[in-house]
Amino acid sequence: MTQAFPMDSLPFMKMHGLGNDFVVIDSRGRTPVVTPALARALGHRHLGVGFDQLAEILDSKDSDVELVFYNADGSTAGACGNATRCIARHLMAESGASDVTLRTERGVLLGEDAGNGLTRINMGAPLLNWNDVPIAENIDTLGLPIDGNPTATGMGNPHCTFIVEDADAIDLETLGAKFEQHPLFPERTNVQFISLLAPDRIRMRVWERGVGVTMASGSSSCASAVTAARRGLTGRRAEVVLDGGELQIDWRDDGVWMTGATMHVFDASLNRAFLDTVK
Repeated sequence: MTQAFPMDSLPFMKMHGLGNDFVVIDSRGRTPVVTPALARALGHRHLGVGFDQLAEILDSKDSDVELVFYNADGSTAGACGNATRCIARHLMAESGASDVTLRTERGVLLGEDAGNGLTRINMGAPLLNWNDVPIAENIDTLGLPIDGNPTATGMGNPHCTFIVEDADAIDLETLGAKFEQHPLFPERTNVQFISLLAPDRIRMRVWERGVGVTMASGSSSCASAVTAARRGLTGRRAEVVLDGGELQIDWRDDGVWMTGATMHVFDASLNRAFLDTVK
C-alpha cells in the first residue's frame, strides 16, 4: 500500500545558474520530504515542474544549512555547484549576511557575496586519486585508457573531461550518454568536452549523469578548469564559457572557487492532486 504524502501542499522555489535549473525545497524545521520518487515526478518537464537537479535544504548542527541533491532520474548527487550558489544567494538575501556555510557530501562549503550580484562558492579541493574520483582501477587520472585520453576528477561527483579542438562540433548527446556509463566509472560520470579559447578561457559543454545535456554545470566547470591546469593548457584561474553563460574558476590552495550569476525565478506550491500521483 502506498503511503500518503504527509502534506496537503508543498512549497518550492525555482532557480537557475546560467540555465542550469533547479527545484529547491526548504525543509528546515521539519522532517525531510524528498524521496527518489518525488524527485522523478517533479523532474519530468511535461508532467511535473522540470529541473536538472533538485536540492532539499535541511537543518544542520555544524553549518547554516545542509543540502541534499537529486538528479532528474531520482538518483542522488554528491555535489551541485550552481544549485549551491543559488541557495547561498537566497540564504544571504534572507539573513542579510555576506557569507554562509552549507554542508554537502563534500563537507562544509563556504559561500560569499562576490559583489555585482555574483555569488562565490568554495567547492573544496579536487579529488585526483583514482579511488577518490572514483574510478574502477588504480591508474593515473590525468590520462585514462579511453579513446580521446580524457582526465578524471572528483568534485563530489565523478567527472570525465575530454580535451577537443572544437567543443561545439561534438555530438554531445551520443558521446555523453556513451561515456556516462563507461565501466571505468562505477558510479557513472559527468562528461565534459572542453576546447581552449585563450590561455585563461575555456569553452565547455556538458552531459550530466542522470540528467543529460545541460546548459551549465558548476562542478563540471571546476573539474574542467582543474583538468586544463593539470594538462598545461591554462593556469589555475580560468573563465569557463558554457551554453548558459560564464563562470570564473580559481583553483586555490584551499579549494576550487567558483563565481557566477544566479537567478531566483519564482516561488510556487505543489498541490495535493499532484502529490497523490507520486508512487
